[in-house]
Amino acid sequence: MTRMHKPFRARAALLTTVVLWSCGAASAAEDPAPAVDPQVLARIRDAAMSQDWAYRELGELTDRIGPRLSGSPQLTAAIAQLATAMRGTGADVSTPAVKVPHWVRGEERGELVDYPGRPAGLTQRLHLTALGGSGATPAAGLTAPVVVVHDFQELEARAAQVRGRIVLFEARFDQRLADNGHAGDAYGQAGQYRFDGPARAAALGAAAALVRSVGGAEYRLPHTGTTLWHDGQKPIPAAALSAEDADLVTRLAAGGALSMRLTLTPRTLPDADSANVIADWRGRELPDEVVIVSGHLDSWDLATGATDDGVGVIAAAAVIETLHRLDLHPRRTVRFVGWTNEENGGRGGKAYFASVEHALATQTAAIESDEGAGRSLGLIAAVSADSEALLAPVTEALRPIGATLVSRTQGEVGADIEPLQAAGVPGFAPLVDSRHYFDYHHTAADTLDKVDPVAMNTQVATMAVLAYYLAELPQPLPPQPATPRRR
Repeated sequence: MTRMHKPFRARAALLTTVVLWSCGAASAAEDPAPAVDPQVLARIRDAAMSQDWAYRELGELTDRIGPRLSGSPQLTAAIAQLATAMRGTGADVSTPAVKVPHWVRGEERGELVDYPGRPAGLTQRLHLTALGGSGATPAAGLTAPVVVVHDFQELEARAAQVRGRIVLFEARFDQRLADNGHAGDAYGQAGQYRFDGPARAAALGAAAALVRSVGGAEYRLPHTGTTLWHDGQKPIPAAALSAEDADLVTRLAAGGALSMRLTLTPRTLPDADSANVIADWRGRELPDEVVIVSGHLDSWDLATGATDDGVGVIAAAAVIETLHRLDLHPRRTVRFVGWTNEENGGRGGKAYFASVEHALATQTAAIESDEGAGRSLGLIAAVSADSEALLAPVTEALRPIGATLVSRTQGEVGADIEPLQAAGVPGFAPLVDSRHYFDYHHTAADTLDKVDPVAMNTQVATMAVLAYYLAELPQPLPPQPATPRRR
């Protein structure tokens, strides 16, 4: 997951609307038939909650294949494995080709070689990891003084001290926000220094840039992730420091000058061949109109990507498996997409949009799960207030599993579906408990043991009920105002 800002404002579904849909205004005899049979939605929910296909497939993906960075043989193997699994559901499967970036992590070391009060001859090793897109140091490393700044304003104020130095952005992840349901906001606030900090430091002549890891739990784990460069800008070495080591550097720098030896040897290779995985569960009446349900198949290379985004992509795939098991075909086609290259380029989402841009009216809604492995609490919906009211039967069907909230937003809800949203396609995501998602996000600890199978099933149920409902409606939701595009 790479996007900066995510909506986590939970609001209850409209009770009045639920009453009107389920009870009627006058009497049962005068009730119009519901647009979608609530008993069918309940069957889908229960089938999704009782299945174990999703967790088994997630185990196959993470334990047998492992990390899946774009351009790696592991991602190629994952594409083949998932396509085979989806063919087993009876869906129409294709793997349209996508060219993706191929960045390879090399050696990464950092150590403090001089600082106030250092006993003669001693150095201190630091725990760090290169950021995706980082430039390289010389093979023997570089040694330079460190400048610690806390925000972009301080960087500009100290611009004269930056040239030839290593800049550390000491911006903390606000766990209080995460603990109160605003993990995405905390990620956006601290993450801006990872996304844009190295480029801004490079523009002032910095030799290298470090960022405090963007995450909540401090287990001396560095959190990787992509960083962005200005057009025509040569990347400088850029890495994330563990939170504890960022604290250490900051404390020592408060006492006087300190210097670091930094060795990063990543390489950017020519673009590699990859593919999206598409599986169509054909609609019975309007098969050319689609509701997308999706997650991204690639991951960072430090771990097996179980929560980012193994859970999301396999839970989305399980929507098709659930409909297959129930032999339910809604009016429109439910299209699963396993996106390639979300983490460091977004090429999968862009390639898909280019393939459907000429026929956007066929893309009636898009769902993406990329918020971690937490329990579903409801829906995030980038729709109008009128369209939100139509979702009451969905949250009513999800009431037994506690997924009753609707958080309406005008912003992007999934990095891969962002181009579709920007063109007016209604966008959705499961609203999940993300309080501890960023403890492990983009770290070596993002492994299968962090996933609760029951919590994963709540995401399957949420997406399955929502996807079927949207695909079964007599009329699709109206196009939405275009969402703002991010850089």
